[in-house]
Amino acid sequence: MKTAFLFSGQGDQTPGMGKELYDHYEIVRKTFDQASQVLNYDMAKLCFTENEQLDLTEYTQPAILTVSIAFLRLLKEKGITPDAAAGLSLGEYSALVASEALDFETAVGLVAKRGKYMAEAAPAGVGKMVAVMNTPAETIEKACEQASEYGIVSPANYNTPKQIVIGGEKEAVDHAMDLLTEAGVRRMVVLNVSGPFHTKLLEPAAQKLKETLQEITFNQMQIPVISNTTAKVMKQDEIKDLLERQVKSPVRFYESVETLKELGIERVIEVGPGKTISGFMKKIDKSIQTNRVSDLKTLQETEEFI
Repeated sequence: MKTAFLFSGQGDQTPGMGKELYDHYEIVRKTFDQASQVLNYDMAKLCFTENEQLDLTEYTQPAILTVSIAFLRLLKEKGITPDAAAGLSLGEYSALVASEALDFETAVGLVAKRGKYMAEAAPAGVGKMVAVMNTPAETIEKACEQASEYGIVSPANYNTPKQIVIGGEKEAVDHAMDLLTEAGVRRMVVLNVSGPFHTKLLEPAAQKLKETLQEITFNQMQIPVISNTTAKVMKQDEIKDLLERQVKSPVRFYESVETLKELGIERVIEVGPGKTISGFMKKIDKSIQTNRVSDLKTLQETEEFI
């Protein structure tokens, strides 16, 4: 059975994430230690204790990547390997590590910079993100287009066919919400996020990331990685361009799942601290077997299915 690993994105961070598997497996501890050496702060302390830093984008991103790659290495140690990979926004970097295009040390340093650039481009309180439920994409896109006269607003995450997130400047997002209400939309949820990611407001972050990516060498991918931006398999010579575009472009997750199916994927394993992707998978395609690895219990459950 062909298996894809899907990697957690920002928002799945919680104090204590990864600790159970850290306490039980040396490979997990080694990964945390490597991150600490690269970033010059204690990654285990960041992830395992109550602190304000964990929710700050420049710390959140390397923390989630570290947990995800620790679990990836543990799965590989147990002989469980992916035939393809994808990730939710930040998770795309973990997918590239899984493909061997990036080594972990390079990736964790890169996402720390990415998180810093994104936080600087869209400080807390600058924008707004809203999940729109049970509404056709065309209706949402039209409302955003009409509301754009008030500022930046656009779809940011195509999570499932029935959950699309819009984001941008507050006034424009509010106008889009009014238009959607007029169009008969009954359920919209304002998200508690640190910034309107995957919108044009992140253009400054994309530019800084572009400069940083020039210094990075990507190895040949050993398995297909699905791009958030195109929902297609990444081509080797497109990696840097796609990562630059990704921070200011919508995440096309449910279309990415269709591409995985075209590759013959029948099972996915969510690798990382959360269960957001597993929840999306239930709403996208129940025919695909979905497991996850976030602690001892879910690791054991996943092993039983392999």
